[in-house]
Amino acid sequence: MKQLSGIILCLGLAALCDAAAVPQCPEPYGEQAYLHPDHCDQFFLCTNGTLTLETCENGLLFDGKGAVHNHCNYNWAVDCGNRKFVTDQTPLSTPGCEYLFGIYPDSHSCSTTYNKCAYGEPHPEHCDAGLVYDHRIHGCQWPDMMLETCNPEAVVGFKCPDSVPSNSINHRFWPYPRFAVPGDCHRLITCVDGHPRLITCGDGKVFNEESLTCEDPEDAPYACRH
Repeated sequence: MKQLSGIILCLGLAALCDAAAVPQCPEPYGEQAYLHPDHCDQFFLCTNGTLTLETCENGLLFDGKGAVHNHCNYNWAVDCGNRKFVTDQTPLSTPGCEYLFGIYPDSHSCSTTYNKCAYGEPHPEHCDAGLVYDHRIHGCQWPDMMLETCNPEAVVGFKCPDSVPSNSINHRFWPYPRFAVPGDCHRLITCVDGHPRLITCGDGKVFNEESLTCEDPEDAPYACRH
């Protein structure tokens, strides 16, 4: 988290300070954002050596890590510590959006989509296959982690068996047996406490139905090498 030396002495910038006292940007080129020592909803921005005082939009705060909009982050993701607010933090709500900027559920029931709001406009987003939106983490989650509202079998399209043959390869992974997804070389289903999860191999790997593991394409059956 960057801090700009000397800015504490001149929080109002040129309008409130003697010209000689206005701090200078430490880097003459590019764009750099710096933490405001007192205000969580403001920050200092240096653009090619020009210093400005910036204010985050409704629903956003500054922590030096976010890049949601103009270097600011979602308010729920920022720890302000002792920094206070200059602007009114009351939500400026619009249909589908609690704040002008934020991530919100599009339904009170189990949903594979959610709204990402910018300037009060909700933009529908989709969770990855097999996941549902969880308002508690402001992101997508395994449906078996949301049993109060979700039916994992309906989301994944698979029902976990109560048992598998002891001589089967599935049994090797018990109590978390694995299963192939018909026609899909990049995903598998694993059962956790009797509920299905759709897993993506990732890293360019494909699912080998013979070993029930994700492998490099050249080591997988021919059908999944391309």
